[in-house]
Amino acid sequence: MACLQLSGPPLAASRPKRTIVRCSSDRQELFNRIAPVYDNLNDLLSLGQHRIWKRMAVSWSGAKPGDSLLDLCCGSGDLTFLMSEKAGERGKVIGLDFSKEQLLIASSRQFLLSKPCYNNIEWVEGDALDLPFSNGYFDAITMGYGLRNVVDKRGAMREMFRVLKSGSRVSILDFNKSMQPLTAFFQEWMIDNVVVPTATVYGLAKEYQYLKTSIDEFLTGKELEKLALDAGFSYARHYEIGGGLMGNLVAKR
Repeated sequence: MACLQLSGPPLAASRPKRTIVRCSSDRQELFNRIAPVYDNLNDLLSLGQHRIWKRMAVSWSGAKPGDSLLDLCCGSGDLTFLMSEKAGERGKVIGLDFSKEQLLIASSRQFLLSKPCYNNIEWVEGDALDLPFSNGYFDAITMGYGLRNVVDKRGAMREMFRVLKSGSRVSILDFNKSMQPLTAFFQEWMIDNVVVPTATVYGLAKEYQYLKTSIDEFLTGKELEKLALDAGFSYARHYEIGGGLMGNLVAKR
């Protein structure tokens, strides 16, 4: 697929840049449709708590000044901007997503916010299953609310492992598939009685009804840890946050 403002990281010699996104087209269209109100809905639905969770995810990534960083499935750029602040003007940050509409919004936010360090960001429209970067290129990777929507989660984890430097970490924030009946019940209640009704106001009820199914089909914390270890990571731990409604997987290469 095409890329936006891309100039820097070397492509793997044996891995030419691809133009195919290996994800269901309906999910791609879904995220294009919700892009204009995505940030407002996140603030409303989480009472602003998603900003705290995202800062935690970035902190767990171990990103530091001067690093080359990747925010995978970057959406409108919240985690990308936080990674940019960590990397500083000497660092480099790539925000990659399969939704062109989300990337356009992210690029617009970069221009409007206009912090000097945000000049280190490049936006790439691409495939989480076929990353156009050379082996061992990044010092840290974040992924917010993306792995749950990737068709081949094992393949995505292997790609993250491939492009990470040895000793580096990936930090993956997403909804938690809780094994606690009360937490799972409350999560489902919230989707039915808060998330979908709120999305309805924006004309997006149908688009947000997919949440329950996607969480039901997602992996538990233990399963995510095993997924990372099977992909080659030497260490993996899943943290439940937000009262168990959210989770963050931290894995070290």
